[in-house]
Amino acid sequence: MPLIVIAGIAVSVALIFRWRFESLAHRRRVDALAWRIHVNGIRGKSTVSRMIAGMLREHGLVTVAKSTGTFAAVINRDGVDEPIKRKGPPTILEQIELCRNYVDDDVDALVIECMALKPEYQKVSEQMIVRSNIGVITNVREDHQDVMGETLPEIARSLLSTCPLDGMLITSEQNPEIIAIMEEVARTNGSRLIVADPDRITDEENDSFDFISFKENVTIALSIADIVGIPRDVAIRGMAKAEPDPGVLRMKQLRIGDGPITAEPGAAKKVTWANLFAVNDRESMIAAMEKLDPFMTDDTIVVGILNNRTDRERRAIQFADVGALDLDFDRLVTFGAYESLVTERLKVNGYPGGHILNLGDETGVDQAEIIDRMVTRMPTTHVLVVGFVNIHTHQAEEMLEYFEHEAMPWRDDDIVAAAPEASPPDA
Repeated sequence: MPLIVIAGIAVSVALIFRWRFESLAHRRRVDALAWRIHVNGIRGKSTVSRMIAGMLREHGLVTVAKSTGTFAAVINRDGVDEPIKRKGPPTILEQIELCRNYVDDDVDALVIECMALKPEYQKVSEQMIVRSNIGVITNVREDHQDVMGETLPEIARSLLSTCPLDGMLITSEQNPEIIAIMEEVARTNGSRLIVADPDRITDEENDSFDFISFKENVTIALSIADIVGIPRDVAIRGMAKAEPDPGVLRMKQLRIGDGPITAEPGAAKKVTWANLFAVNDRESMIAAMEKLDPFMTDDTIVVGILNNRTDRERRAIQFADVGALDLDFDRLVTFGAYESLVTERLKVNGYPGGHILNLGDETGVDQAEIIDRMVTRMPTTHVLVVGFVNIHTHQAEEMLEYFEHEAMPWRDDDIVAAAPEASPPDA
């Protein structure tokens, strides 16, 4: 047998033994944990993961978590984010590295947000890496249909690839058809399904967060608190203390423009900024917009930013439908790609062309002109600006930086001139 063949066989055998050794070491490390929690779903995964980790820490359990939301991070045992620096594309193998670097003998709990989209990768992540005894499916929505399936039942079965074996599965999904599928899969896996009830969360508890919280997320964490034996007040306090994902909904009250605030186009305006760029399915967008009702008055113009990525043409079309047919925007702005396609779709859906502002890649305007056309030209004193669909385009990132760090905050002593009678909506 040639020497090179012998050497190749030897290397292959060595690699197999090394993989086997590392696999067994990882399994022993993870199986020794009291609580292994794998969080999957379409919306709210990052928020729920952080809430769960925060309440476990507040209860005195040494907890390590991983979030892959707006930005990927390890949340260490002190509750501090450590950004994950990748040298290549994301891979589920980084979860093994996380366990090797952060899970010591004194760690009690591991909370992992599922980072895989393809069902086969989700299954590998669950059964070979996380090996959860508590699984979470936050909800089932129409998103990522290219890899998860076209219908809600198909998407549900894809997400259920992370259902634990002989454990517990928790969801706040309320769709009876989807719950029936979850019950079937959980039973097959020897697990028990718990459907968490959002109505058990009081308004006072939901208002304890410094961002706009959804009871559907809080109730999932509270159901886990019941399993672990965490008192309700400790659980809520720990959730509220946890560092939230950067993509959570926080309202910013700003003052944009020079001079007195008036309804005249070109004058300074009071601006309420709602960052919903991380929301990219219809049901979640409708629910999020309902949270904005308290920020609207008779003197508010509501401006929606349709932020479209070059690799999300299907989503661009879907949200042109949502923006025109399901939501109530006085103006719609196009950012990023597919401006012509989205504009035509909006018009087909009956949205007035004069209220569409093309400020994206095809137009190529600078940020100053975007702010002028989107805010200060509006014929009211108050403008509510809502960004949604995608978070990562250069224009959205510039807008986030402007609204979050550069624009002047609203002052209580700012004087707003009364709006003139019957000011016409002028594009």
